[in-house]
Amino acid sequence: MATDYFAVLGLPRGASDTDIKKAYRRLARDLHPDVNPEPEAKERFQEVSRAYQALTDPDKRRIVDLGGDPFDTGPGAGAGAGGFGGPGFGGLGDIMDAFFGGGAARGPRSRVQAGGDALIRLDLDLDETVFGTTRDITVDTAVLCDACTGAGTAPGTHPTTCTTCAGRGEVQSVQRSFLGQVVATRPCPTCAGTGQVIPEPCPKCGGDGRVRARRTIPVKVPAGVEDGMRIRLTGHGEVGPGGGPAGDLYVEIAERPHDVFTRDGEDLHCRVTLPMTAAALGTTLTLETLDGPEEVDIRPGTQSGSVLTLRAKGAPRLRATGRGNLLVHVEVETPTRLDAEQEKLLRELAALRGEDRPAAAGSENNHGGLFSRLFK
Repeated sequence: MATDYFAVLGLPRGASDTDIKKAYRRLARDLHPDVNPEPEAKERFQEVSRAYQALTDPDKRRIVDLGGDPFDTGPGAGAGAGGFGGPGFGGLGDIMDAFFGGGAARGPRSRVQAGGDALIRLDLDLDETVFGTTRDITVDTAVLCDACTGAGTAPGTHPTTCTTCAGRGEVQSVQRSFLGQVVATRPCPTCAGTGQVIPEPCPKCGGDGRVRARRTIPVKVPAGVEDGMRIRLTGHGEVGPGGGPAGDLYVEIAERPHDVFTRDGEDLHCRVTLPMTAAALGTTLTLETLDGPEEVDIRPGTQSGSVLTLRAKGAPRLRATGRGNLLVHVEVETPTRLDAEQEKLLRELAALRGEDRPAAAGSENNHGGLFSRLFK
């Protein structure tokens, strides 16, 4: 009676190829001789492997579906004759095919490969990042060989089929082990898996199809870029082996520190120092912004630490409309040296304002003087 190979794998008749592979993986993990040294497990593993072979091979599966046994072809045939790894089981390759989706010939790989990306740093001043600019940069990357246009061959010659692998791009080695015949497949060492060899390489690129060259590329820097941002130049990176498509070039922005302004996103910040009298009486000062001179009104009584906002005097918003603001931080400078006349005038002012003897916090005469503000 023919063996029920579906039952061996614990599957109903008519199970799909996906279910067969899943069942085989599950059983092989538990029964493989490297994992389970029990003699019964080895025998069971042979049965499972034979069932997998019978149900995944189209010709054998057709016999099974007709009620026959594809390995019962006469005396000495089947697993008894071939043993583990014989006609009933294809060796370790079948296990790898089941676990990793193999089975189909990979074939030679193309000599033409995509190139890698390149990165270069571009130092810019604050006004260049704020308003944008165009700069020429020099890069040293792999470019297409102009002598062979990427073919890698000398003029008048062509690649030939590799004699080691007969153009397949891979070679196989067969070894005997306790698992039976183990077939290992690896890329051909002669042609590096391409299936072709170049008998006469291009004298300029040595058969690689590309050479290193220094070139100058214009880079348009949009207004509003910030330190650390990258500009992508498509197709200006490294040309791939065999003249493959070039990768991208990334230009990383490095913003130099400014003497006056600091930046926080689209906002700019600066500091101005005012004399005590100017802060008390108010004044108008001229501030040199990135857009040019700007008149700034200082109101009487401006305190140290005040922040004045100049609208739309910052950096443009990179992915939106409008501009940020310029924030002016005010510091009031207290004089450290006074001549006799200046000291006399300040004392008279303090007396007029009742500030010659400021009250301490908690005193009866405290009406919100200097110390009361300090100790609140």
